[in-house]
Amino acid sequence: MKKALITGAGGQDGSLLAELLLEKGYEVFGVVRADSENVNLAGVRGRVKLLAADLLDHRALQQMVQASLPHEIYNLASVSFVPASWEKPVETAQLAAVGVTALLEVIREVDPSIRFYQASSSEIFGEPAEYPQSETTPLSPYTPYGVAKAYGHYITQSYRRRYGLHASTGILYNHESPRRPRHFLPMKVANAAAMIAAGRQRVLELGDLEARRDWGWAPDYIRAMWMIVQCETAEDYVIATGVSHSVRELVEIAFDEVGLDWRPYVIASPALQRGAAELHNLVGNPTRARDRLGWKPSLTFEEMVRTLVRAEVAAVEGEVGRT
Repeated sequence: MKKALITGAGGQDGSLLAELLLEKGYEVFGVVRADSENVNLAGVRGRVKLLAADLLDHRALQQMVQASLPHEIYNLASVSFVPASWEKPVETAQLAAVGVTALLEVIREVDPSIRFYQASSSEIFGEPAEYPQSETTPLSPYTPYGVAKAYGHYITQSYRRRYGLHASTGILYNHESPRRPRHFLPMKVANAAAMIAAGRQRVLELGDLEARRDWGWAPDYIRAMWMIVQCETAEDYVIATGVSHSVRELVEIAFDEVGLDWRPYVIASPALQRGAAELHNLVGNPTRARDRLGWKPSLTFEEMVRTLVRAEVAAVEGEVGRT
């Protein structure tokens, strides 16, 4: 039986990955925050061995890896909400930069045969030098999150070259599911559409309706993580749809799913616009993943948005039923 260790196991990506690996017959160890409720893991509670550990405590990490002896480690722990990285730049750097270095060092010391996956991000491209972005696009991060992720990206490559570790990165673009917190834009929109349709909310305030993102379906991206680690040779991969969509398109589809014209309900507020912090032209080129992994998205953008809205409609109806 293969064994895998997932850091950040309680988040959207970590919980989806834990479920995927269990389906594939793995024994799964999940590293979580000691103060987290881990609601995303409710469906696999008792099947994932949860470990509370500080990724900055080298000795504790070493003991954890020695005790679990995983064949694969997936490092998904980070401050994932990008705007929050401006509020917590030190914590962001510690998790996304120092944490990955600590894990790589432990792998080198305990068992260099362990395969390692580092969750990189499209934020490492910042204001990109080319469009769309590929694995060879120069990094130009702008946010504290992007800068820290760029360090994690580079240090993973460094350990791969210096020590021969099977250490890969997945440069993932925005990917969504109903497990995303509601402060993430697609879930914020999906929840608002459901609430307005139920008569429980009057309006939705957003920032720039013309801002664009390359959005995909999270379970597809988690499948890509596993495929990357199974490759004989470690490498870096852009995981994206290759198509950008505007916030306006997101809103139109979400409100159409609940049978409403979005225009009377949505307000574009200048106060919510990021201004100079808004990144543009972040669209990934997934050619390498398609050609080498055989990976491709299973849902279109419209299917993804409608799926999010249906999940929120069900959640809102459930909340109403309990009141």
